[in-house]
Amino acid sequence: MQWQVLTFDELDTYTLYSMLQLRVDVFVVEQNCPYPELDDKDLHPQTRHIILKKGEKVIAYSRVLAPGVSFEGYPGIGRVCVSQTARRLGLGQVLVERTLEVAAALWPDTDIHISAQCYLQQFYQDLGFKAASEPYLEDDIPHLKMIKPVN
Repeated sequence: MQWQVLTFDELDTYTLYSMLQLRVDVFVVEQNCPYPELDDKDLHPQTRHIILKKGEKVIAYSRVLAPGVSFEGYPGIGRVCVSQTARRLGLGQVLVERTLEVAAALWPDTDIHISAQCYLQQFYQDLGFKAASEPYLEDDIPHLKMIKPVN
C-alpha cells in the first residue's frame, strides 16, 4: 500500500478516477445521498489530497482545505472515506492522523475544522476534536461542526 499527498495538478488520471469513484461510492451510493460531489474545492491550489492506494485502486481518501475554503479563517478536512473492502482495518484513524499532519504542516498553530457526520462524533473526539455546534442537516444527513484545537 502506498500513501500519497498531492495537489490537483499532481493527480494522474487513473488516480483521479479512482479517488472520485471511491467518494461517489461512499457518499452518494452507500449513503443514498445525491449531492454535488464535484464542488470545485478539489481544484484550489492549496487543497491537498491524501490518498492510500492498494495497487492502482484508491482505498482511503481525504482532503485538506485551505483557510476560508470551507471554514472562515480556518483550514478544514473533508471527504474522509475508506472503501468498504478496507474497513475495520484501522485505516480511518491512520487516514485522519495523516490528514491532520498535512494540515498542521501547511498551517501550523491553527485549529482545524471539520463538518462531521454525527454518528462519527466519538471517532473524531478520540482523535482530539471537540464538538463546536449543535447537530445540523447537511445534504439531509445529521452533521456536527468539530474543531481540533492546536494544543
